[in-house]
Amino acid sequence: MLKTFFAIATCLIALAASPAHASGPELAIALNADDATVSLIDMATYKEIQQIPVGKEPHHLMATPDGKSLLVAASMSNELIVLNPKTGQVERRIKQISDPYQIGFSPDKKWFVSVSLRLDRVDIYRAEDYSLVARIPAPKAPSHVAFDAGSNFAFITLQQTGEIMAIDLKTHKEAWKLRVGPTPAGIWMTPDDKHLLVGIMGADFVRVVDWRNRKSVSYIRTAQGAHNFQALGDGKHVFVTNRVGNSISVIDQDKLALVETFPVPGGPDCMEVSRDGKELWVTSRFARKVHVIDLPSKKIKHAINVGRSPHGVYFMNHAPRR
Repeated sequence: MLKTFFAIATCLIALAASPAHASGPELAIALNADDATVSLIDMATYKEIQQIPVGKEPHHLMATPDGKSLLVAASMSNELIVLNPKTGQVERRIKQISDPYQIGFSPDKKWFVSVSLRLDRVDIYRAEDYSLVARIPAPKAPSHVAFDAGSNFAFITLQQTGEIMAIDLKTHKEAWKLRVGPTPAGIWMTPDDKHLLVGIMGADFVRVVDWRNRKSVSYIRTAQGAHNFQALGDGKHVFVTNRVGNSISVIDQDKLALVETFPVPGGPDCMEVSRDGKELWVTSRFARKVHVIDLPSKKIKHAINVGRSPHGVYFMNHAPRR
């Protein structure tokens, strides 16, 4: 009897100490912009297991440079919500950030840039403590941000003027503007640091910009509403969502050419790629779903119900960002 008791106790202790029991399910985290919540999705079962209230209009999210925290930009609440990326639980709130729509850290980890779409400006903070350094007018409707590898510039799309704007990160002033097309949205730096790719949401193409010479050099026709980017992780290919065309295109970043386009319904927007390169997770803004694409076949394998207007999506076990 005593031996049986100790055997059961030993099994219970081992179970409690096991990594799977201690850490819980591996989570994908999706932002529901119109519900002011985040959806926590069990990546093993492909089901939403919880919605957590955050600030109003959470649109974009990203991990801190050390990977220990996940920042949710709640634009209408004027704050960053800091989540535990493993559990999805709120750890703290950073209140001094005004209207953060799109956010990004410079590659040298010195600056935190917040793009304020509603207030027509770009705010630059010290990354170490989120203290405000500069507030730069950016008319009109600044949207997304990208950086050069040397952390010399932040590049911002201006949706209502059809331009991109370069901000000098040494002087914290506007350096130049360039017209690229109607309603530019997502912006992406190629791995060789030579070209910016700009999703032209008001048309059906991606503009290619030689940023050092400040000129457009070509365009890549994808589908209507070219919007946002995410790397496959092989250092060569990048995905772009076509939000109006209900599809996703694959671009070869070496050849600056279209590889293929495949259908994804519901207004595809933000993406995340699994580390093994087998799955592409996509928020569908108009369908209240996160779609999981089997990348070898380019077919939808799961459609996960979430909240209203899902936007940003993240999970820890993601592919490289280039």
